[in-house]
Amino acid sequence: MTIRAPRRAVLLGALAAPLATPFLANPAKAQTVTLRSSDVHPDGYPTVEAVKWMSKQMEEKSGGRVRIQVYGNHTLGEEKDTLEQTRFGVIDLNRVNSASLNSLVPETVIPGLPFLFRSEDHMHRVLDGAIGDDIVSGLARHNLVPLCYYDSGARSFYTRTRAINEPGDLRGLKIRVQPSDMWVAMMRAFGANATPLPTGEVYSAIQTGVVDGAENNYPSYQSFRHFEVAKFYSASEHSMAPEVLVMAKRSYDKLPKDLQDMMRQAAKDSVPEMRRMWQERSNAAKAAVIAAGSQINTVNKAPFEQGMGPVYDQFVRDARMKGIVAKIRETA
Repeated sequence: MTIRAPRRAVLLGALAAPLATPFLANPAKAQTVTLRSSDVHPDGYPTVEAVKWMSKQMEEKSGGRVRIQVYGNHTLGEEKDTLEQTRFGVIDLNRVNSASLNSLVPETVIPGLPFLFRSEDHMHRVLDGAIGDDIVSGLARHNLVPLCYYDSGARSFYTRTRAINEPGDLRGLKIRVQPSDMWVAMMRAFGANATPLPTGEVYSAIQTGVVDGAENNYPSYQSFRHFEVAKFYSASEHSMAPEVLVMAKRSYDKLPKDLQDMMRQAAKDSVPEMRRMWQERSNAAKAAVIAAGSQINTVNKAPFEQGMGPVYDQFVRDARMKGIVAKIRETA
């Protein structure tokens, strides 16, 4: 796509730019360190605004020693590219969907499993505690420090040509998915032809018929303007795969201990802010797409859920992962 070149140019500029200003030995005389944070979503999106909120907290509580500059709207590239650069410490922080981490840490498949969480409240109780910490603990081996989970809502199907009411309606349709083996397997189990694509390519792919539709939450459906080319939104709510805010271990290790603790606390404190903004944005996005002519239908989830056994069998294979899934289901 034509948008690739400028984004790559910006990313190359980021590669060439110096890393965050190093701290001086005496914190009182330290210069301000600006950390760069990446997000594919545009300004105003809850994840983008949550990290901006974090930046204000860090500036205020560190006495101006740390600030976070947020680059949204794919400015530094797609998640696959920016995640790699975060691992090398070129990008300091990154908000990514948990699916982007699946190839690094198998346990991160778990939060995206179909129909695993009973509700958003159930998901919050799981991810805010020890189970959530356990799922992302393996990221340290890949030079990433997990800071917090953000909501990504319930993901549902949207298509160009017809509403989805039952699994049979997906048969033969090409549905864009995140680049993840688990998501490909999930769509196949639904009967669809999975087509992995970066987020920035989805609009034109639907518009030109490369794919018949995609799946995502209301805010993404609205903010990426996919409602303009896919008018049928079918609320299957098949996954609640969360977002994860990660920090480059290289950048994290440069911070003095007090600022490391401050960063973790600021991230934790940003979660309720993000969730508040998320709920407001989700309601507003749903209203906006309906006003623009999108047709919303609610599906009976049971027939969709019944066919997901093979997905669990394929991706929840070892005792550790089975144990985590069992703990999630046992969580009240």
